[in-house]
Amino acid sequence: MKSALSGLLRPYGGWSLRSSMRFNPLTAIGASVLTLIVLLAFIGPLLLQNDPLTVNMSERLLQPSWQYPLGTDHLGRCMFSRLAAGARTTLGIAALALAAVTLIGIPIGLLSGYRRGRIDAILMRIVDAVGAFPDFIMAIAFTGFLGPSLTNLMLSIILVNWIGYARVVRGIVLAEREKEYVLAARAAGCSSGTIIWRHLQPNIISPVIVLAALDIGKMILIIASLSYVGLGAQPPSPEWGAMLNDGRPYFQANPSLMIYPGLAIMLVVISCNLISEGVRDRLDVKGTVFGKGGGAR
Repeated sequence: MKSALSGLLRPYGGWSLRSSMRFNPLTAIGASVLTLIVLLAFIGPLLLQNDPLTVNMSERLLQPSWQYPLGTDHLGRCMFSRLAAGARTTLGIAALALAAVTLIGIPIGLLSGYRRGRIDAILMRIVDAVGAFPDFIMAIAFTGFLGPSLTNLMLSIILVNWIGYARVVRGIVLAEREKEYVLAARAAGCSSGTIIWRHLQPNIISPVIVLAALDIGKMILIIASLSYVGLGAQPPSPEWGAMLNDGRPYFQANPSLMIYPGLAIMLVVISCNLISEGVRDRLDVKGTVFGKGGGAR
């Protein structure tokens, strides 16, 4: 059974069953912290039954208690419930955006790298134009143009981040398309779709997994940052970046209003980075994701 599973996993970047069972301690810590935060986000509110949107001015700025484990904010809302709801919002948007950018970037990279010619030139000019500016600046520009909201923020992240996947996938396809197994498939009469899906696609799985694991932390930072400046979540929606902005006027009187959401952002981003480091080392794709440029040639 073990050898059979190992054989199934071997085409996807050489991630054998034995190596997948060995965890780097820091990676295990990151995965544990992220899992704990996700569990608290979904289970915690069921235990407390505090509405994160209910305003109660008679209980504003309360210290932690059994009813309010992290106290209340300037409007009397439960900080723990708002942090949990903010986790669902922030992580949910980041997950949806990540799924969208992979669904956009991977097919574009496959098509561009395999077909080359005019299609490759047009697609890579679009990639170069979008990638000419830093991700954060482009996200601000797109969100400002579309209007402040979580939906527009997610669309902005998608518009900015798909180019990284397209470049990485294209670079891999360019390196693989002239190898013997691809040439043999062509000589055997396989169609382009069959070659891309059955022969080239398994080679891009490992680098895409690593890039996605690293990207999720960056997306969370962008979501929190743009919500902090008012371009993301709008009141009274609970979101970690918006909670930082709400607590800013009360930092001296009650610094916990900013400490709790800031700590949540830090823990999630560090956890995601630790996981990505472990996955990258295990799959051994450092050169593919971080050392090669996938730009037009």
